[in-house]
Amino acid sequence: MLERTRALVAGMHDRLQRFVAPVTDTAAARVILAGAGSSAYIGQCLAPVLDRQLAARVDAVPTTDLVSAPDLYLDPRHPLLMVSFGRSGNSPESLAAVELVEACVPKSRHLVVTCNADGALGRIQVKDSLTLQLPEETHDAGFAMTSSFSCMLYATLAALSPAHALDARIQPMTSATAAVIDDAWPALQALADQRHDRVAYLGSGLLQGLAREAALKLGELCNGTVATCFDSPLGFRHGPKTFVTSNTLVVVFVSNNPLTRSYDHDLVDELRHDGVAARVIEVTAQPRSGATDDTIVVPGMAQADDVDLVWPYVAAAQVFALQASLARGIMPDNPNPQGMVNRVVQGVRIHAAA
Repeated sequence: MLERTRALVAGMHDRLQRFVAPVTDTAAARVILAGAGSSAYIGQCLAPVLDRQLAARVDAVPTTDLVSAPDLYLDPRHPLLMVSFGRSGNSPESLAAVELVEACVPKSRHLVVTCNADGALGRIQVKDSLTLQLPEETHDAGFAMTSSFSCMLYATLAALSPAHALDARIQPMTSATAAVIDDAWPALQALADQRHDRVAYLGSGLLQGLAREAALKLGELCNGTVATCFDSPLGFRHGPKTFVTSNTLVVVFVSNNPLTRSYDHDLVDELRHDGVAARVIEVTAQPRSGATDDTIVVPGMAQADDVDLVWPYVAAAQVFALQASLARGIMPDNPNPQGMVNRVVQGVRIHAAA
C-alpha cells in the first residue's frame, strides 16, 4: 500500500505544491499537523522534519487540544496551512478544528489527508482546501489504525517535500518493513507469549512520536490489560523510570543519528545493568554485538534518516500489539466489545468557542 500511496502522491505532486506553497514558502506563516489519537502522532513524527525543511513554522497540534483551547494555537496574524489527518474523516474534533481555523485565521488553507472517500472531513466546504484521498485499502477495517497511520504519514511527507525527494527511499522503506513483519514475527511472538503486564516504549527526537503510537496501539488492542507508557530515553530517568518492575518490557526505538544513538544505548545499558526490567529490547537498524537475543533488527536501513525508520519500526510495534492481544484471548478487530471506546470516537460534544 505504500507503493500505491507513493504513486498517488507523485501524480498529484505539482498540484499539491502549488496549493501549499503560498504558506509553506513563507517564513511568517505556520503549518499545523492535526489529528486525534494515532492521527495526532503522525504529526508528532513529521513536525521536526518538516519544520527544518519548510520556510514556515511547523507544529503538531492534536485536534483534541486545538478544539478545547483554540486561543493557545490559532493566531489570526499568521497565514496557516492546516493539515488534517483522518482515517475515517468523521471524528467530531477534526471537523470542529477546521471550522475553528476558518473562523479564527483569515488567511488559512486546508490540506485534508484521509483514507475514507465517504468521510465528512474530505467533503467539508471551506474556501481554500484540497483533499488527498488515499487508496481505499488504507481505510483499515479493524479497530486500531495500522496501514492508515503508515500511509498518511508517507503521503504527507511526500506531498510537502520536493518532487522525487523520496523516490530512492521508498524501496528500502518497504523492503525493511516487509522484512520486519516476516523475520521478526517469531521473536515478537515469543515476547508476546511472556505476557508482560507493563510495557514502556522509548524513542528520541521524532521517534518519541512513534513511541507514543506504539504505546497506544498496545493499549488499544489489549483492551487496557497491559499498562503502557512512553518517553524519550533521556527523559525516562526523570521519574518515569519508576514504572519499571520485574514484569516490565522496555522497548527502545534506536536512532540512526550517532549522537542520539549514544544516548539511546546509554539508557538501554543502564536498564539492563539495573536488572529490574524483565526484558529490554532494542529495535534498531544498527545492531550491536552481544545482545542479539534482545534486538529486533531492521535490515538495509543503517544509513537511513530517522524518519525513514518509522515505517519498519511501527510495523514491529503493530505486530507485537496484535500478538499480545491474541495471547490474552482478545479479538484485535473488536478488543473492547463493551463499547467504552470505539473505532470512530463517540460521545464528543463540541462547545462554541468564546
